Amino acid sequence: MTEARAIVAELFEYAMSQPEPDWSQLPGATTLRRDAADEARFAAHIIATEGNLTEAWRFGILQTLDVYTSLLRAGEANVARHVFDREPAPTGARQIDAAIAALAAHLAHRDDWQPPEWATDPRRATSAWYPGDPGPGLRAIAHTESPPEFRKRGIFIAKRDLSRA
Repeated sequence: MTEARAIVAELFEYAMSQPEPDWSQLPGATTLRRDAADEARFAAHIIATEGNLTEAWRFGILQTLDVYTSLLRAGEANVARHVFDREPAPTGARQIDAAIAALAAHLAHRDDWQPPEWATDPRRATSAWYPGDPGPGLRAIAHTESPPEFRKRGIFIAKRDLSRA
């Protein structure tokens, strides 16, 4: 557990060293403090220092989902969609770049808003990636349950993989 704490401390230090985005440039984003581009930067740091795609998935994709979901729960649906306005820089892993685009497209489809143009870029795809490297039985489930926006980008996940507390 101490290694995980060290990673979180390092990520926090990295985040604090980055310039604060000009949030006023996003329409209606007065309560938006983190976005997909920020979380992708965390994922890129993990990839560069550890090469760990599972941790990059957790910090890049699931954390972005948490930010978005928190805004929805707070009644800020118009702000939530702005989580994906800024295009995330490449993370150093096609799988994570594709997953960020898939998440944006999936949530846009689910919640009836237009996905950002960067999320529709066909270069944001990979070939047959299963986050967390599940066994063969779970891979079959992921092929069946994976949302279309993930499947078309080569990412296969089970329904529960996007379920957050």
